[in-house]
Amino acid sequence: MYKIINFDIKGDDRGSLISIEQKKNLPFDIKRVYYIFKSSGNVRRGMHAHKKLKQLLVAVNGSCKLVIENGIFKECLLLDSPSKGIYIEEIVWREIYDFSDDCVLMVLTDDYYNEDDYIRNYEEFKRYVNAKK
Repeated sequence: MYKIINFDIKGDDRGSLISIEQKKNLPFDIKRVYYIFKSSGNVRRGMHAHKKLKQLLVAVNGSCKLVIENGIFKECLLLDSPSKGIYIEEIVWREIYDFSDDCVLMVLTDDYYNEDDYIRNYEEFKRYVNAKK
C-alpha cells in the first residue's frame, strides 16, 4: 500500500541537499513532477485513487497530513520533513489535509497524467477494490 522512504541528507555549513534518483532511492522511473502549495489548512486535496499510477509525496517545506486506504487498511501519516517521502502504490485512496501555511508538497509519479487512471468517487473505489479480490 505504501512505504516510507527516508532520504540521506548531505550538507555542510552552506546548507543541506537531498537527492532523489530513480531506481536508486526511488522505486520507479520519474515521468511527472508537480507540487501543491498555498492550500488552506481546512482544504482537503487528493480524494481519489489511481488504477496503475505510483507516486512519491514529499513535503519539501512545511507539513500536511495524508490519509491512505487500500480497501482493507486505513492509515493517517504526517508529512513534515523534506528527508521523508511516502511512496504510494496503485489502487490506494488518498486524502491530503491540514496543510501548514508554508507547505509545499512535491509529487513524483511513474507515468504521465491520464484522467482514465483516476477513481474519483469513493464508492466506485470500494467497488473497484472488491472486484480486484
